Amino acid sequence: MSNHPAHTEAGPRGAASASARAEIVLTGGIVHVMDAANRRATALAVGGGRILAVGTDAEIARWAGPGTRQIDLGGRAVLPGINDSHLHGSWLGARWPHTLFGEPAPEGAVDGRLVSDRAERRAAVQRAGVLLSELGITSYTEPGLGPGEDDGETGSFHSEVIEVYRELAAAGELRQRVTLLALHGVLDGPSRTEAVVDGVRAHAALAGTSDPAWLAIPGVKIFGDLIPLTRQAWTERAYDDGTHGDLLVVGETLEGRAAGLAEMLRAAHRAGLQVGLHATGDRTIGLALDAFAEAAAEPGAPSVRELGHVIIHGDLATPEQVARMAKLGVWLNTQAGIAARTGEWLAGVLGAEAAGAAWPLDRALAAGVLVLSSDAPVLDFDWRRGIADAEARILATGGAADPAARAARLQELLRCYTARAAEQDRAAAWKGTVEAGKVADLVVLERDPFAVGAAGLPEVAVDLTLLDGRVVFDRSRVPAPAERSVRAAALRRGAGAR
Repeated sequence: MSNHPAHTEAGPRGAASASARAEIVLTGGIVHVMDAANRRATALAVGGGRILAVGTDAEIARWAGPGTRQIDLGGRAVLPGINDSHLHGSWLGARWPHTLFGEPAPEGAVDGRLVSDRAERRAAVQRAGVLLSELGITSYTEPGLGPGEDDGETGSFHSEVIEVYRELAAAGELRQRVTLLALHGVLDGPSRTEAVVDGVRAHAALAGTSDPAWLAIPGVKIFGDLIPLTRQAWTERAYDDGTHGDLLVVGETLEGRAAGLAEMLRAAHRAGLQVGLHATGDRTIGLALDAFAEAAAEPGAPSVRELGHVIIHGDLATPEQVARMAKLGVWLNTQAGIAARTGEWLAGVLGAEAAGAAWPLDRALAAGVLVLSSDAPVLDFDWRRGIADAEARILATGGAADPAARAARLQELLRCYTARAAEQDRAAAWKGTVEAGKVADLVVLERDPFAVGAAGLPEVAVDLTLLDGRVVFDRSRVPAPAERSVRAAALRRGAGAR
């Protein structure tokens, strides 16, 4: 792995001149820039919500003044703030500590409606923000809120949640930067092509206006199929019962449903919207790549790379499809924890060979299209465990196991939660790496990830989280266990969780 020193300062368009003073300086650590060159430094200066300079302790010392808060890292590691690029914040805040793949929490099952009004939805989003700050998460993608779910069971995906996010962003009360995808179809159910296309046409009105540094609504979430575990992903290979799955589109024939999904995707592309497509089956993924390419070929249309469409989950993506994603500029956003928890289940319904080829993390990582996320509260939102699960999956499917390969891979897996996630957000110009001029969203870990490796990362504590240059979590100030339990109970009541 390269280890080039990082020396950067804010230039003429940056946050400060050389004579300015920083609000915070962090020295004596290991600063992982997380850029493509794998640069490192020992210190950085922060002011005005931006990173002013990155370099050696001596270089950063000149940014300190009488009013500067000085943080001695004592060998601790600094990363860009974590970006969980597929996380249901509203649902998480209402449901936690319950997850779909976790053990049931002591409070009992969580079923039916979780939030019913604006106040409860606001409390759920705010609760999620607190939880995520404690793990160094400073950005996330809320993948699917909108009118398609206004009659939904939980109430967590209602279009009113979009207004809640807009209000919190305007008031400066968001604890993460949020990218949001609008949902015009049904969550995990068959959507009408006409409803989704009409929603695409009305996207500008639904998205409204907000500061994109805090709330961006660049596109739409569309459901292509469900999951192979329930034999509902559309596949070339037959399941154990002889079926091939289906598509989540209203239509009398499979051919009609396929045509309807393709039209949804082309319509979104024509409108210049980013698409987050829930697609797990190889036939669904192939249809989507064809539709994106066809839309981009129309006169005057943007390229696929410009819009940065996302295949969400992509469990059964083939090697050829991963290569085509790289060529087109399509991201594969997946959750390694799903592979860790369901691999044997998949083998039971689709066969051992298909299960062994599923979740092609190593190939997608090498192709530069992989982005990792949690899908919380389907899984928990611990990105450290997500990286450990990704490493385990790659090793289990033949990934190189020598120390140098492991270290280089850890660098790239960390980038899947930072720099590459920022690229998916189309925000790499101003976030995702620790470089002068970018937003000061940072996480301080008690140990260097490269000292413990991917497998040891879940045991490394988050000590500090900075958002826009402000400390929003400090582990040294965490309440005692009794205080935390009282606070957690109050948060649950406030979120309307039951």
